[in-house]
Amino acid sequence: MKLISTSLQLAIITASLTGCSEPPFQSALPAWPPVSISGNPILPGWYADPEAIVWGNTYWIYPTTSARYDAQTYFDCFSSTDLITWTKHPRILEGSSVSWARRAMWAPAITRHNGKHFLFFSANDIQNNDQLGGIGVAVSDSPTGPFKDHLGKPLIDAFHNGAQPIDQAFFRDNDGAAYLIYGGWKHCNIVRLNDNFTGLLPHADGSTFKEVTPEGYVEGPFMFKRDGKYYFMWSEGGWTGPDYCVAYAIADSVTGPFTRVGKILQQDPNVATGAGHHSVIQRPGTNEFFIVYHRRPLGETDRDHRVVCIDRMEFGSDGSIKPVKITFEGVTAAPIK
Repeated sequence: MKLISTSLQLAIITASLTGCSEPPFQSALPAWPPVSISGNPILPGWYADPEAIVWGNTYWIYPTTSARYDAQTYFDCFSSTDLITWTKHPRILEGSSVSWARRAMWAPAITRHNGKHFLFFSANDIQNNDQLGGIGVAVSDSPTGPFKDHLGKPLIDAFHNGAQPIDQAFFRDNDGAAYLIYGGWKHCNIVRLNDNFTGLLPHADGSTFKEVTPEGYVEGPFMFKRDGKYYFMWSEGGWTGPDYCVAYAIADSVTGPFTRVGKILQQDPNVATGAGHHSVIQRPGTNEFFIVYHRRPLGETDRDHRVVCIDRMEFGSDGSIKPVKITFEGVTAAPIK
């Protein structure tokens, strides 16, 4: 179904609460104009850990359904051609389609490969190697599913180098090599995927699970490439608290070494708290970058009351990432030509 932007929804709600027959801006405008700013949050409902990606002329967001673990057993996704109006595609992956997943499905990562769509996800929140769970992969012919379990078991089902098998991010390098960067409990690994995404390949040094943990790392890794440099980003702090935030490093190699540069996304006590677990998209054909992340609205204390937001991400002349200002306004329309 089609969703009007959050800013327009808020205007309508405000009008109803104040007794106005029209939204506040209506008196200044002759008719309902196209909305040209996204507003934050950009998606209705409680969602977190957004995976944003661009295919063709369409932006996509694959978030975690933010709920208690026993109810967090399915994924929705959303699509837009302008970052303003989003279409919801419900229940693209159901836990019932994954025989080994029983609870706590989160942190989706998505890619296209060999004519298929592959959705990586975490499930069961395992606490040791005796429990069943970890990182799985599902496959579909369509970006909106239905996705089905690709392996019948987790792709990564154990702790390696101290990293809990959660929070995977997909990264494809210029040479075609496909990687997952993942890990909780303050440890991060990078692994290389085989061509059909059924297993892992060794790195050049013979290792399979290469630890790339930078200083301050907690969880939620993400990687992108710009001007030949590898930008590695992650979340710090506690995900249930106000200090959740995003930091980054830059390296010349996909495996680092990654030395922490600094924090670029964090709470603003006047806007929202707990800003973290993000992804980054670039508007094709431009140098415009956007950071898509979750945060907790002011006054919310429930750990699962998180919303998906978007703001601009800019770079300094030296390639550094400038601190992001989190906003209520979001971004202006950015259709893809």
